[in-house]
Amino acid sequence: MKITIGIDIGGSTTKIVGFQNNQLKIPTFVKADNPIASLFGALGKFIYDNSIQLNEIEKIMITGVGSAYVEQPLYGIPTYKVGEFTCNGLGGQYFTGLQDLIVVSMGTGTSMVQVNGDKIVHIGGIGIGGGTIMGLSSLLLKTTDISQIIDLAGRGNLSNIDLQIQDISRTALPGLPLTATASNFGKVRNSISEEDIAIGIINMVVQAIGKSAILSSLNSNIHNFVMTGNLAKLPQCPQILHSLEELFDVHFIIPDQAEYGTAIGAALTEEHHMEMKQILL
Repeated sequence: MKITIGIDIGGSTTKIVGFQNNQLKIPTFVKADNPIASLFGALGKFIYDNSIQLNEIEKIMITGVGSAYVEQPLYGIPTYKVGEFTCNGLGGQYFTGLQDLIVVSMGTGTSMVQVNGDKIVHIGGIGIGGGTIMGLSSLLLKTTDISQIIDLAGRGNLSNIDLQIQDISRTALPGLPLTATASNFGKVRNSISEEDIAIGIINMVVQAIGKSAILSSLNSNIHNFVMTGNLAKLPQCPQILHSLEELFDVHFIIPDQAEYGTAIGAALTEEHHMEMKQILL
């Protein structure tokens, strides 16, 4: 069988996957200075890494903010635009097999879609995400190198940054353990280490995203959240989200290939009979 390719085009980052006989090909992630450069860089690398010939590709499904710049078929192959929120939902279902869930796309900012079987609805988002980490790190740590930020955070002590319940109460409050956060960065009074600042920034952003996702589910029976996007791969994410699981009796799922969730959903759009628009010359 021929290959269906799904591409998630960001502002300068492109993620690409492909399915053949329901098998996922080696995914590819490329950064460049603009969406079109990253698109063709990713597509070329994907084809090379998977030893694919162009005539083996049946169709290309593109999504993401960068897809607005694509105005003609890629390499003469039938090319379609598909909705990003739909792709997020399909990607979450692919990872989990669940019918009812909320997919949290953790990118520069954060968006959330609710999935109930074949119904996928965008339910909102927040302007907090990887861009927040980059911006605050630039101001407070004088770096936007994510590897350096992660390394610093791994050696930081959150209790030097966040005001916790144990700092303001001798006993736990109903439903809140002594280690629960009372105020992010609420304990900072004097100079603190870069390591502590780094873990404080990451913890604040991931906590805000997790709690926003939980609040978005209050009018539903959903307790499962699939975390996708680059930010989901931060090594601090599992521990931070686990603390919220214990507080709110919910379940956060971080798939192994979380960063490719939207691209995977794009590739599965036709199979699930979702809306798609062909790009014509």
